Amino acid sequence: MYALIVFLPLIAAIIAGLITLSGAMKTANAPAAHDDHHHGISTSDRLSQLVTVAGVVTAAALSVAAFIDVALNGNPVTLDLFTWISSGDFTANWSLRFDTLTCVMLIVVTGVSSMVHIYSIGYMSHDPDKPRFMAYLSLFTFAMLMLVTADNLIQLFFGWEGVGLASYLLIGFWYSKPSASAAAIKAFLVNRVGDFGFALGIFAVYVLFGTVQFDTIFANAEEVSGATLVFLGHDFSALNIATFLLFIGAMGKSAQLGLHTWLPDAMEGPTPVSALIHAATMVTAGVFMVARLSPIFEYAETTLAIVTVVGATTAFFAATIGCVQNDIKRVIAYSTCSQLGYMFFACGVSAYSAGVFHLMTHGFFKALLFLSAGSVIHAMSDEQDMRKMGGIAKMVPLTFGVMVIGTLAITGVPGLAGYYSKDMIIESAFAAHTGVGTYAFWMGIIAAFMTSFYSWRLIFMTFFGAPRADERTMAHVHESPAVMTVPLLILAVGAVFAGWFAVNWFGGNYEEMLSFWNGAIFVSENHQALEHSHHVPEWVKMAPFVAMMLGLALAVLMYRLVPSLPRTLANTFNGIYRFLLNKWYFDELYNAIFVKPAFALGRGFWKAGDGALIDGVGPDGVAAACRNIARRVSALQSGFVYHYAFAMLIGIAALVSYTIWKMG
Repeated sequence: MYALIVFLPLIAAIIAGLITLSGAMKTANAPAAHDDHHHGISTSDRLSQLVTVAGVVTAAALSVAAFIDVALNGNPVTLDLFTWISSGDFTANWSLRFDTLTCVMLIVVTGVSSMVHIYSIGYMSHDPDKPRFMAYLSLFTFAMLMLVTADNLIQLFFGWEGVGLASYLLIGFWYSKPSASAAAIKAFLVNRVGDFGFALGIFAVYVLFGTVQFDTIFANAEEVSGATLVFLGHDFSALNIATFLLFIGAMGKSAQLGLHTWLPDAMEGPTPVSALIHAATMVTAGVFMVARLSPIFEYAETTLAIVTVVGATTAFFAATIGCVQNDIKRVIAYSTCSQLGYMFFACGVSAYSAGVFHLMTHGFFKALLFLSAGSVIHAMSDEQDMRKMGGIAKMVPLTFGVMVIGTLAITGVPGLAGYYSKDMIIESAFAAHTGVGTYAFWMGIIAAFMTSFYSWRLIFMTFFGAPRADERTMAHVHESPAVMTVPLLILAVGAVFAGWFAVNWFGGNYEEMLSFWNGAIFVSENHQALEHSHHVPEWVKMAPFVAMMLGLALAVLMYRLVPSLPRTLANTFNGIYRFLLNKWYFDELYNAIFVKPAFALGRGFWKAGDGALIDGVGPDGVAAACRNIARRVSALQSGFVYHYAFAMLIGIAALVSYTIWKMG
């Protein structure tokens, strides 16, 4: 059962991939037949959809069974499949690790992925490359499952790179669209920066522990915690260096401040891709990795402080940008970036369980929001600019209803999923009673206010007011088909009940939490922020709710009561507005610091190094020299007999002179 959870999506991806190749070969041999393919669903399209959906849905059902057996009944399982690498003393097995942390991730990954697969049948119904799309989705799911079931760092890195590859393929799915190809390359390159740090971190861990196996690393973490490395004549904590390098990898995958620039551009892919990347797969990998490696992060105080500050700053930074974006998908994308900041600063104050809890609840309501946005885009004839929407609430009532549920969940309305997990994180940050914890607490409160504002701004601009689209677009507004709306309803159930259902497992009841995790997450005795969060002052517990209500009130004021106010504020504070609209100018900054110098350097190597030096001295230089010599020699071939006779006389004279000289 356990192996099937991981490998069913891979098998489905391979089958869909073979269908894609078969279709491509038929298209090459019979171009005319391909034209009919655009106007309906062929047998191969339907087969690829059925195979991939069946594979992921079956994996989801098995994941529920695994969760009950492993997490609830306390029976962790490790399957040793084979020896993957054996070189001298180094051995890395290919094993599947199923503990409580893995099983929580399995529920999120397979559950959300199942809904995305089903939704994609409707959303991609007019796309000619359905089998390729379904193959990529299943490949993405398999890579994430490999990541969360890894039993050692090398295997984790395999899944880590797998989700990077799959994201590149999916973001650039419409490869004939230049902006999509550019976004895919950007995502791939930015993640290479983070992955380089991650790889160095794995090397550092191996140097310290002599192994990449999790169990051995965790067992010896306390013993190694005092080890130091000498760099530039100074001693540094070896574990702090190793964990910081690993965290750089997490910053790339989970789009934390500095390595976040790829995430909003990832919107160039089809909307189901955005839902899968942002809710269940790639961006959650960094949070999972930090939680998985909690036994070594717990002994790296400096790294934990850095994680807290980066996470809290990201939560604030991304929320400020989300407040002014006009593309419906970009607002939700920056919301993801902000919510990931919450998860990281939870891990930074050692409330790993709260961070994973928010990862789980966020998976449901963020997938719901993205797929609902896709339903809106579908209804609005592919329009994504909220300034060209409005007045469609009664025309798409189901989409409107589930998107409001998602908004209530993400803003933290009491009783819904986001309320339990977000409040637990904010209270834990306060209960840490550290400088960075207090900073994270206030950043979290401010971000909660902005989250409420931009989420309701999205609802009001999209569904309310007078229609701002043209008459032709409004005439075609319609509710999405059942194959798209049923996944929305299922995700809405998760957005409503996931928090209430699971709160005690993730920290609502401390004793029950310890029993639930069964050692899958480690927290040292010095880091009890989550336990202390139950005893924070009442005003701390009320602060997120007050922030949420203030954000809602501001959104109502600006977009319902005084609709002229946003434009007035934008004109009055134009500098700040442009700063936020241009995403704090990170892209322009990186373009000036990294991209343009890299292009200039490359052009210099090309023109001066490759062209002038290598080609000039090498092949081109030799060819030019031969050509010049040949041209000069050919000048001697004049065709006059007396020229040749004169040359012969000179030759004879030279030969006689040489002979006399040798004899003398």
